[in-house]
Amino acid sequence: MTTLTVQDIKKIAHLARLDIATTDIPVHAENLSKILDLVEQINNVATENIKPTAHPLDGFQDLRPDVVSEIDNRELLQNMAPEVEAGLYLVPRVVGAG
Repeated sequence: MTTLTVQDIKKIAHLARLDIATTDIPVHAENLSKILDLVEQINNVATENIKPTAHPLDGFQDLRPDVVSEIDNRELLQNMAPEVEAGLYLVPRVVGAG
């Protein structure tokens, strides 16, 4: 059984930038230890001869026809936009220049 210590929880909280109350550490240690035990159980399952599958059932998804179902309102919508250039919406820069 995996048992996380108080120091383990503090380190995990620091790395995740979480502020955890000292009184809550034992509960988090117990819960995270249970999760790690479950992962260990899953890792011990023999899967060497198991073929990967994308879906558990042998079937396929019915796809709808690829047809246009809405009218093109691009020009109308872009007329209402504050700034447009070459058919694109211009928005304020979100990420700093470096």
